[in-house]
Amino acid sequence: MEEPDREAVATAVQRVAGMLQRPDQLDKVEQYRRREARKKASVEARLKAAIQSQLDGVRTGLNQLHNALNDVKDIQQSLGTLSKDWRQSINTIESLKDVKDAVVQHSQLAAAVENLKNIFSVPEIVKETQDLIEQGELLEAHRKLMDLECSRDDLMYEQYRMDSKNTHDMNLIQNYFGEVQHLSDELAKQLWMVIQRSITTVRKDPTLLVSVVRIIEREEKIDRRMMDRKKQTGFIPPGRPKKWKEKMFLVLEKTIGTRIEGSQAETRESDKMWLVRHLEIIRRYVLDDLVVVKNLMVQCFPPTYNIFNKMLELYHQALSSRIQELASEELEANEIVSLLTWVLNTYHSSEMMGNADLIPEVDIRTMKPLLSQDVVDQLLHKYMATLQSNIIAWLRKALETDKKDWDKVTEPEADQDGYYQTTLPAIVFQMFEQNLQVAAQISEELKKKVLHLCLQQMNAFLNRYSEEAQLYKEDHLRNRQLPACYVQYMIAVINNCQTFKESIVSLKRKYLRSEEDFMVSGSTNMGSILDTIASDGCRSLLDEVFMDLEPHLNDLMTRKWLAGGSNSVDTICVTIEDYFSDFARIKTHYKQKMTIKAHRKVVTEYIKAIMQRRICFRNADERKEGAERMIREAEQFKFLFKCLTSGFSEETDGLCDTIIDIAEVIKLTDPSLLYLEVSTLVTRYPDLRDDHIAALLAMRGDASREMKQTIIETVEQNQSQRQQGLNYTPIFKDIIVPSLPTLSVPKLLK
Repeated sequence: MEEPDREAVATAVQRVAGMLQRPDQLDKVEQYRRREARKKASVEARLKAAIQSQLDGVRTGLNQLHNALNDVKDIQQSLGTLSKDWRQSINTIESLKDVKDAVVQHSQLAAAVENLKNIFSVPEIVKETQDLIEQGELLEAHRKLMDLECSRDDLMYEQYRMDSKNTHDMNLIQNYFGEVQHLSDELAKQLWMVIQRSITTVRKDPTLLVSVVRIIEREEKIDRRMMDRKKQTGFIPPGRPKKWKEKMFLVLEKTIGTRIEGSQAETRESDKMWLVRHLEIIRRYVLDDLVVVKNLMVQCFPPTYNIFNKMLELYHQALSSRIQELASEELEANEIVSLLTWVLNTYHSSEMMGNADLIPEVDIRTMKPLLSQDVVDQLLHKYMATLQSNIIAWLRKALETDKKDWDKVTEPEADQDGYYQTTLPAIVFQMFEQNLQVAAQISEELKKKVLHLCLQQMNAFLNRYSEEAQLYKEDHLRNRQLPACYVQYMIAVINNCQTFKESIVSLKRKYLRSEEDFMVSGSTNMGSILDTIASDGCRSLLDEVFMDLEPHLNDLMTRKWLAGGSNSVDTICVTIEDYFSDFARIKTHYKQKMTIKAHRKVVTEYIKAIMQRRICFRNADERKEGAERMIREAEQFKFLFKCLTSGFSEETDGLCDTIIDIAEVIKLTDPSLLYLEVSTLVTRYPDLRDDHIAALLAMRGDASREMKQTIIETVEQNQSQRQQGLNYTPIFKDIIVPSLPTLSVPKLLK
């Protein structure tokens, strides 16, 4: 104890030193002493209480241990006595077997006595139950049925316990209660009738549906009880388990399937829109039924049934089966579109499963698809194949109809700008537009495929269109009097090409979202085909013009022409002007090119007439008169085509200047300057050949052999040094000089 005492004294000294650090604290010594005394008294009181509590607990524990020891001794003594008594009573227990059998028999007889009243009144109860079923009192009928089944089952159970192998007595009981099973079947029929009409019943008489559900729930409980007893005893009453809950859902499943399948009111033979009507009826039925289930029917079933989700699943399964049946039929293209649009879009839209009245119970994101992707792909493949065949047939029919119009004696229709056109582009692209709108309802991918198919078939169609336009021209050339409006319809064909180009671009811009898709789809090939068709049409019209001009072109550069007895150029200008009054109905893009070609063709034919050596001037007066006439006619051509090209800025004066330049060579009066003039001509027109120069000199009629030789030799020497200008378009290149004796150098020397 010395060590704790020393520690206590040291601690006390430290505390006192802490309290008395200043002189003024000496006045509070008495106060400090009283405070410490109170603390000491409090600590001692708590310590005494704790020690007393521990002592009380130890005392109580000792008493309990003493009592337990006495109890153990008593139990040991009792067990010894019991063991002794048990050994003495073994023989007595074996002699009580008869008593045990009597007890079992008494139990059976007690059950028989208890059910005796029901046994004797079975026929009466059966009759009452039958009447209640017929009257629709289903709950009361089921109560009586349960009483009958309970009596039967108890008797059969007791018989089973007494002698499970005695089938005769078991059959006797079962036959006596034979009508009970019939009543159960009759009641079940009534229940299933109510379940079949549950959507209607819940609106008019929900209590009837509630009664049916209560009966089913009772039977489910009895089924569970009987199955538990079977596990214990091995006995199960006849007709158990009934599984009416399971049968109820089977009835609902069959009813829903019949309702959906029976909603088909028409067939393809009676109505082309049969599938659209069928799907619309299904949509209304399913939506209305599910709204009724959500708002009314759910209240009639226990929550454990989860009736809304179960009904939703049944409707989905029935719809899937029906859609599968429809998909397996030989559907037409428009029917495939209707089916896929309904399956992929309508089913999940706000018009059906996404309707606000079904939210939030229905989550369309978790719903399985009505058709598998393989079936969808098969339908799409079939649709594309059918659509391709239809498009080919539609395009062929449209072209045949358009061809018939070409032979009409009346002019084709004109658009708002006065340009001739036929209805072919409108018909073709209206057909494309309709199919693309339909495809867009299904999916973006199908829309792209249909657009690609349309453009692909359009490409093939344009090739046929080109062939038919060429045949149209050939038929006309056999008899230029027919068709009466050949020029006008050929103009319409040319204008159609521009309409086709614009429609293709418009169609792609409308149905392709990205610029990349627009570029990838490509229409360059079709554009070139259309330009070719239009160019061929323009060429055919120009051929028509120049076939009429041919006699007048043949009169050029003749003696008759020189003498002023021919007004060929006037006729040529009038004829061209007359044709181009019709050509004004050609759209500007093609008309501009056609006018330039006509201008070039006229000048080329005029130069051909010069090069054909139809006339050889005899003297300077004839050369002057002929040259001046050529210049006047060139100006006449220039004025004509300037009028025809007034709508665009193409400069064409240079073509007619070629005639004027040639006329200047003819008009030259000083032969010594002829070489210089020809050299200037050759420099200006690099494609001018030596045979052209020879023909030109021969037409003058005054060039000596030496002069011709010098000019030809100089031209041949400088021929390799000629370079065409960047903006020069050869005009002499395609002008062939008749094969007369040429003025080549060897012949001149000879």
